[in-house]
Amino acid sequence: MTVFVTGGSGLLGSYLIPALVAQGYVVKALYRGSIPAIAGGRDVTWLEGDVLDPSLLREALKGVQYVFHSAGLVSYAPQDEELLKQVNVEGTANIVDACLEAGNIKLCHVSSIAAIGRSKTAPVLSEKNKWDQAEEHSAYASSKYFGELEVWRGVAEGLKAVVVNPSVILGPADWGRSSTRLFKYVFDEKPFYTVGSANFVDVRDVVDAMIKLTFSDISAERFILNAEQMEYKTFFEQVARCFGKKAPSRKVIPALAEVVWRLEHALALVTGRRPLITKDTARVSGKSHLFSNEKVRQAIDFEFRPLGETIAWCCSQLLLAGKRSETAEAL
Repeated sequence: MTVFVTGGSGLLGSYLIPALVAQGYVVKALYRGSIPAIAGGRDVTWLEGDVLDPSLLREALKGVQYVFHSAGLVSYAPQDEELLKQVNVEGTANIVDACLEAGNIKLCHVSSIAAIGRSKTAPVLSEKNKWDQAEEHSAYASSKYFGELEVWRGVAEGLKAVVVNPSVILGPADWGRSSTRLFKYVFDEKPFYTVGSANFVDVRDVVDAMIKLTFSDISAERFILNAEQMEYKTFFEQVARCFGKKAPSRKVIPALAEVVWRLEHALALVTGRRPLITKDTARVSGKSHLFSNEKVRQAIDFEFRPLGETIAWCCSQLLLAGKRSETAEAL
């Protein structure tokens, strides 16, 4: 049986593809740039391109029964607002249209907890929380929400689909990409941390849940994938202990964060470089929302790895990769 994976060269794709191959599936994978060095071998056919190419997608879905749409842009930079719409909304619409045209395909769409509606009264957020368009949302959150709407449009037109809403996905990858930058921040012994907390999930758990949901009879449902909520201070301290580094110890209060993002914005306008901190990242980092994982646990009898276990695994793998790199350079 053949499956198609978008975002094959990303963090999620690098774990999803080997997992699918290990279960006996033949994989077609979409990548940009260069083919990633991941497991799969001859059971993976790599296609260069992106989700903004409808003709490529239509061709790629020939002979495919399942689609895992994990490609997406994560950015809070103001200059990426239009690109977010293109990749996360138009790209998803292209995937949905290609699936509908091919027929007899089930889609697993990777959204985000950013697309879950917020509440000022509910202590725990779930899949039932409604999106309020009148509230202030980041361009990233809006792009993921409207991308989901494209999937629900497809469902209304007969498409079988499930949507997963992962929290911050943790896994060992390139220091400069995705959530792995959090580990790099601690490894470099940066001094600052923000108040507030975040929700985290192991990349291996996201992959396992996606596979179980996609190859089940479940359709037209969305599922939050989240292991635990943890304060940034505690998260950084645990990472620092694993690395044997000094943890960030200087707290950035919300009022200071508001000043910093404005200074960064002004500097970006003058220099043309991308700001290190934006309005959205400054405000998101100061919030604390807990997301429920009860629905997916009940639906597929699923349990998430403890966050401490995930942090230890990420740190050990990143240190090992660093040693391998040093050895290679020495040779």
